[in-house]
Parts: sequence; structure tokens; C-alpha cells
Amino acid sequence: MTVLASFTFVRHLDGLRHRFERDGVLNGRPDYRRTDGNVLCAWSPADGWHCEIADGLVTAHPLDGRDDGPEPPATVWRSFKNDRSYLYDLRYDLRAPDAAVGE
Repeated sequence: MTVLASFTFVRHLDGLRHRFERDGVLNGRPDYRRTDGNVLCAWSPADGWHCEIADGLVTAHPLDGRDDGPEPPATVWRSFKNDRSYLYDLRYDLRAPDAAVGE
């Protein structure tokens, strides 16, 4: 099985993009860190797939509810920060990693 290397959240409101790259393994599944390092996307037994900030506060979930698949679902996610909430599309990156180009 090929493990997803990266994906991008695209905000519905204005097209803002946040890229996540594979960061390791947490709870027996791959985890992903936002390229600016501020947010982790991971699976946990308590929350399924979600995003969290450094203190463990959950800040996003798939909009359709809990997901326990092998990787974060390519669907609409809702983020929560203070009194704001945004919708994002999680889109799998289809391009090959730079290291694999030309091999």
C-alpha cells in the first residue's frame, strides 16, 4: 500500500491553501504536519482524523463526521479557531515528490 505523502487544504471562502506533508506515525497511522509547522493532521482513537495545534486542541474535523479510514479523507473539513469557522476541501497532491522525479 502506498502511503499518502502530502495533501492541501483549500479554503472555500478565498482559496487560501495550507499544504501538509507526511511527518511520521502516530497511533499506528501516518500523521501530517502543515508546512509552516503550526498544525498536525492525525488520527486518534478518540477523535478519528482531525487537525490539532501544539497544545493538543482539536481545530478541524471532516464535515460529515468522524472518519477512521487509513488516511485523512479527501472531503470537506470544518475548522474552528476562537469564534471563527471555515470550510476547506482536503485535496490529495497528485504530483510525485521531488526526490522521485526523473527516477
